[in-house]
Amino acid sequence: MKPWFPDRLPAATWLRDIRVPAVLLEAPPGPVDVEGLARLDLRLEGGRIAAVAPPGTASDGIAMGGGQVWPGLVDAHVHLDKTEIWPRAANPTGDLEGAGVAASADREAHWSEADIEARFRFGVACAYAHGTVAMRTHIDSFWPHAKNGWAVFRRLREEWTGRIALQGVSLCPLERFDGEDGAALADLVAESGGLLGMSAGVLLGPDGKLPAGFQDQLAHFFALAEQRGLDLDLHLDQTGALGARSLRAVAEMALRRGFRGRIQCGHTCSLAMQPEEYAAETIHLCREAGITIVVLPMCNMYLQGRTPGRTPRWRGITLVHEFRAAGVPVSCASDNCRDPFYACGDYDMLEVYREAVRIAQLDHPWGDWPRAVAATPAAVMGLGGSGMIRAGAPADLLLFRARGMTELLARPQSDRVVLRGGQPIDTTPPDWRELDALLEIGAEQGGTEA
Repeated sequence: MKPWFPDRLPAATWLRDIRVPAVLLEAPPGPVDVEGLARLDLRLEGGRIAAVAPPGTASDGIAMGGGQVWPGLVDAHVHLDKTEIWPRAANPTGDLEGAGVAASADREAHWSEADIEARFRFGVACAYAHGTVAMRTHIDSFWPHAKNGWAVFRRLREEWTGRIALQGVSLCPLERFDGEDGAALADLVAESGGLLGMSAGVLLGPDGKLPAGFQDQLAHFFALAEQRGLDLDLHLDQTGALGARSLRAVAEMALRRGFRGRIQCGHTCSLAMQPEEYAAETIHLCREAGITIVVLPMCNMYLQGRTPGRTPRWRGITLVHEFRAAGVPVSCASDNCRDPFYACGDYDMLEVYREAVRIAQLDHPWGDWPRAVAATPAAVMGLGGSGMIRAGAPADLLLFRARGMTELLARPQSDRVVLRGGQPIDTTPPDWRELDALLEIGAEQGGTEA
């Protein structure tokens, strides 16, 4: 499998002399260095972590030479129903509007259950090979076609049980929840064990107010969730427009209604363009409402601020440092992969963390930002102690030769070892050629035949 690690482990063994981000431990058993890494020995037994011990405890086992060990990572915002359609639905403009047009056309032309299922399974297989243990996917939910995506989600959630925990969220514009169709969609989400989600990016009118009817639509959406006991996960303000202020409206609505469910909000890009006082007030309201934030650094940097022939002037991401400083939990996630919203990506959460560090400057100090791809999204998704290295947890781990943080982030870590239940798995992602027939890709499009 990997030249530096055994292909098979005994039922009980030690990983000797490893480094773990201290923020991913309940209590570091050994010294913590200036990069926030704790030195320790880790006992694996019966597919679980049996002990987190001070360095030098173990006299036998596998010598890791100070290499890092992370828990299995958690991807709290993806789009598995859209994944891999780029070859037949490229985005000619590279911006958000172009992405929406291309994705809508592809959905209408191709999204049978069989089409969605093949691509969905491919995306999950990529994530599994890279070391992800849980994913929350948004599912395009335009009634009545939403039934296809949700049927696929239910099947694959069952198929991947025990390997990747899958959660599903509806995705359509807020106004789609009006009337009988909206109630039917909310019922489908509830019956599927999902979360209620929508997109909103309304702009202030010339009078400085939100459009007439928006508050009523938002209240109706909250009521649908309350009546069914559903948590919320929302796409908000995915733009750099100063007048996009849906996030504040959501926080105020949650507080006004005393909403008791969980709320995660993604994107919220426009907050970075707001006046400082307004942004600070909005962040305070989010904290009071118990809202968590998920930032999608690669996708938003790709889409936002794009004008032909002009260098982008901003990075497209929300105020992650300010949210975190205010006590609002912040996660990082993949978002789209190889579809009109992002032409790249492979559901590799280490890549997400590496790029988030670079884009949002999540270093100097490293702080607790490693939690943003592990413990924080796990908590947001209600996954208990996942995303942490602790005694009793499943031995679902990522092992790296890299020692310090800059070694970890300098390379893609393609030689990583992924343990599931204490045993190495094949970390070879699926071959894109598996989708050639589905996407009608010939040798002249996909490249020279292997």
